Amino acid sequence: MSYIDIYNHWLNSENVDSETKKELESIKDNDNEIKERFFCELEFGTAGLRGLLGAGINRINKYIVRKTTQGYADYIKKAGKEACDRGIVIVHDNRRFSVEFCHETAGVLAANGIKSYIFDSLRPTPELSYAVRFLNAFGGVVITASHNPPEYNGYKLYDERGCQLIPELNDLVIAEISKIQDPLSVKVMTLEQAGDMITVIGKDVDESYYKDVMSISVSPDVNKDIKIVYSPQHGTGNVPVRTVLERLGYDVIPVLEQCYPDTEFSNTPNPNPETDGAYILSIEYAKKHDADIIITTDPDCDRLGVAVKRGNEFVRMTGNQSAAVLIEYILSTKKRNGTLPENGVMFNTVVTSDLGDRICEKYGVSTEKTLTGFKFIGNKIYNHELIGDKTFVFGYEESYGCLIADFARDKDAVQASLMLCEAAAYYKEQGKTLLDVLYDLYCEHGYFVDSIDNFVFKGIDGQQRIAKLMNDLRNNPPTSIGGVKVVKIQDFTSSEMMAEGFPKSNVLKFIFADGTWVAARPSGTEPKCKIYYCVVAENEACANKKLSEIRNTFKEYAK
Repeated sequence: MSYIDIYNHWLNSENVDSETKKELESIKDNDNEIKERFFCELEFGTAGLRGLLGAGINRINKYIVRKTTQGYADYIKKAGKEACDRGIVIVHDNRRFSVEFCHETAGVLAANGIKSYIFDSLRPTPELSYAVRFLNAFGGVVITASHNPPEYNGYKLYDERGCQLIPELNDLVIAEISKIQDPLSVKVMTLEQAGDMITVIGKDVDESYYKDVMSISVSPDVNKDIKIVYSPQHGTGNVPVRTVLERLGYDVIPVLEQCYPDTEFSNTPNPNPETDGAYILSIEYAKKHDADIIITTDPDCDRLGVAVKRGNEFVRMTGNQSAAVLIEYILSTKKRNGTLPENGVMFNTVVTSDLGDRICEKYGVSTEKTLTGFKFIGNKIYNHELIGDKTFVFGYEESYGCLIADFARDKDAVQASLMLCEAAAYYKEQGKTLLDVLYDLYCEHGYFVDSIDNFVFKGIDGQQRIAKLMNDLRNNPPTSIGGVKVVKIQDFTSSEMMAEGFPKSNVLKFIFADGTWVAARPSGTEPKCKIYYCVVAENEACANKKLSEIRNTFKEYAK
């Protein structure tokens, strides 16, 4: 069928509700818009679904959610009756239609004889990971688009270990989804029709999760004389982060305008902790209250951003920087307390700064790399736990996500918030800020500068431009920049990298003679290609100069 045929099928189907038909009618004379919505299906990728809200097969809507859930249900049913009876936990965030998509997911599962658990309101992504294991469920679903703009939503799947589906399992679900030809024909039950097939949960899971988060403290008696400004960016972190910190005695000043759940993110220019816009209002609060640090979590509360007072200003730390400080704090404290395991292991990704690796090496902790995606870290935690050969001490990605204790198997900004505030309080007792600790690490291990460029290519043509960018880097790679040679290129589509245990992935990494590296990968959730930079030099000026030269070279490939 052509895209026009599919459009007309939706427009004329008796299974399509009146509001959706009204939306479809509104674009009947706009061939380009019809093509954008119906030319191809919204891809269920390595991180599930994420896309623009709206009618069509290349948008996220209740019919696409139903189709995806039906494919997931068919996958669950192949695992047997026990899997269906154990059920699936579903969590949603504050976004447009998140509640509705949660109920649609539960309704499709119920229509297939599969039990589900839904929360009484929005919850953070890491609590879903926790709840799957707490309830001994077969898997989980999170309805979220993380930090994306309000017009987006998404759908992520988790296995019985509370880990996002690894590629082998994901491929099995995709195979089932692809068998469903018409998303408009999927059967669904209302909550009333489903009856006891759907269980509403809440406080019991919350309290157990809070208790386990509070148990991660490595210096429980630290002087908590520290002022913390916190923003949940209108998302799911407001209740869990504030509950945990306040129960432990921290002075938390909430950014009230950004605390209530809001589908439109009305009081934040950008809910992404990686951007300046996420800190504008927090900085006003911090200056007014003379705060020591600012912390902010993204809407689904799996990532943490931090800004630290320096003089009269507040300086943002990158995810690599804050994680490096946390690694130093946790490992040094455990060594001092005699609780650092001899077989400790830290996990990070191939696009994460090497500073954390060097800190771990100092403390005798090994480092293992994964592809981007916390599911790979979660899977490594599980595998080592199964073998019993190594003890997990920390896991993180450059994109502001980390995990301190593995009762969750996804990045957890509730845990990270607690540990970051504890580290700030501990170092304040010593007359230091988190920035001071970071600069001490630079003096010890070399000056690291990390940065990222996002080259956004929207629409159908955008996919072709991203493919061309990656092909140009493969076929005509840089050989040296600023007099420093590229000594190795890692292509993660190659048999060489797969032999090292990495799943095949469209990632390139260019390693320079001085330890600097650059990596390129298309995003798994957004229409863009990401270029990551990790530059190491003897001082800040040299590092920034080197970064500028390298950056300019790689920007040429994106033109």
